[in-house]
Amino acid sequence: MKKGSLTATIFGLMLTFILLSSGLATFAIANLAYSLGDARAINASGSLRMQSYRLMFYANSGSNEADDKIEEFEATLYSDALKRSLDWMSPDPLVSQYLLVIQKWKTMKQYIEAENSRDYAASLKDFVDTIDLLVLRTEEFAAFKLRLLTASQIIGLIIMLILAFFAVRYTKRKVVTPINQLMQSANTISKGQFDVDVPHSDFLELNALSNALASTAKELSTLYGNLENQVKQKTLALTRANNELKLLYDNLVMLHSSQLDKSTIKKALDQLKKHEANSFIRLVICQQEQEPLQIDAEGGWPIEPLTHIRFALVFDDKTLGYLEVCSADEINHALFDNFAIMLARSMVLYQAGEQRQQLALMEERGVIARELHDSLGQLLAFLKIQVNLLSKQLKKQASDPQIEQQLSEINEGVNTAYVQLRELLSTFRLTINDPNLNHAIEVMVDQLRHQTDASLNLDYKLPSQLLGAHQHVHVLQLTREAALNAIKHADASEINISCTTDGEIVQIAISDNGVGVDKLQERDQHFGIGIMHERASRLSGVVSFSGNPQGGTTVTLVFPPEKEPLQ
Repeated sequence: MKKGSLTATIFGLMLTFILLSSGLATFAIANLAYSLGDARAINASGSLRMQSYRLMFYANSGSNEADDKIEEFEATLYSDALKRSLDWMSPDPLVSQYLLVIQKWKTMKQYIEAENSRDYAASLKDFVDTIDLLVLRTEEFAAFKLRLLTASQIIGLIIMLILAFFAVRYTKRKVVTPINQLMQSANTISKGQFDVDVPHSDFLELNALSNALASTAKELSTLYGNLENQVKQKTLALTRANNELKLLYDNLVMLHSSQLDKSTIKKALDQLKKHEANSFIRLVICQQEQEPLQIDAEGGWPIEPLTHIRFALVFDDKTLGYLEVCSADEINHALFDNFAIMLARSMVLYQAGEQRQQLALMEERGVIARELHDSLGQLLAFLKIQVNLLSKQLKKQASDPQIEQQLSEINEGVNTAYVQLRELLSTFRLTINDPNLNHAIEVMVDQLRHQTDASLNLDYKLPSQLLGAHQHVHVLQLTREAALNAIKHADASEINISCTTDGEIVQIAISDNGVGVDKLQERDQHFGIGIMHERASRLSGVVSFSGNPQGGTTVTLVFPPEKEPLQ
């Protein structure tokens, strides 16, 4: 639709009203101006009747004044007031009547000039009637012009009222209604509802205003939508951050409130997996001189993983392993970085705590060892000296086989007690500066290598922090006792010590290629076998002796660990 200008439309309406009003006013003025001579024409035509009667007197008298009266009559008859009856606007009856008066006047004039008063008088009535009819026609024409003026004013007023009515309706429909709709749309936009239908107008100004409002609403909607999206994104980010912080806090509390074993770490990994449902997660712990230990979160690890990233478990420049993640979605680096740091910190702090406890226990054992050395060790040494002196004195006085046998047994018992005391002190001193069982056994094996030509081999595969501090000493002493037995009594050339676990049971095996288990016929106390059984019972385990197919003996200790191994 072709758009018009509201200004031009208003100007056209105003111009129409002005032109119509001006036309009516001009017509009225012209009509009134033209009607100004009607009264003179009526007066002039009326005076013709009076002059006609007066001329009848002069027609009889033959006076010289007749010519003057004739001129006066003709001056009135041909005056401008009556000659207006011949204008083009005059109706035909008026023109015909005026010409008829002139024609009859010529006849009447001849009667006067001939002083024929009788014919003049006979024609006078007809002539006066003709003049009266002229007056009537003139009055009718004047009344017609007045009626025409009145009708034109009434028609003009009606036309103006009709135009005003249609102008008001048109303005209301084309201007007021769109403006009201624009105001409603503006109020709707002010309430935050930007999906509004702006009205379309036939006028350029209103249509430009509608387009501007629609453009503003669209821009506001876009801006408001962007702001809402930003708020939603910020809310989601804050919610996610809060959930991540809660996850980290809950896992930190769980890791620090219980033993840091495989089940605890798996619970933490499962909670992380639950938070990152589309990710596959596993933890790989790298321990010194041991194979990497792997713990998979719920769902396992895919056979053909997608893009995967490793987050190192580093704390105080100490690398404990890595947290490995693969996912088809974008990986949350910040969360996994923080989780890896938390795991590394928890593991280091837990190991430090365990080491502090073990060091405290070892320090206490060192104190006990010094006390045993200073008291019981000196006493056994004194008893050994006294037994030797007593034996020498008895040999000088008399020789009794029974007494010598008893003294020999006493001396052997004192020697055995002294040796066991020294071994116990050695065991205590092995771990006083190193709470790590692996290192403690290695130190013990190094010390035993100086006491034999046999080859001693150690295969240690126990996870760190698997055993409690009190279990360390029993395992160490039992292993030492079994190795010493193999060195002293088995006549072996190779001794193998193996420390393994399947997650539920710890197995310590000391195997040699010596004389075999059949040679162990003497009483258990001689080889400390009874003490080994007692230590095994304190570990809630059992110790067994078996022969090897290729010869030799294997001492096997099995017992449950205090903690679940991290593998």
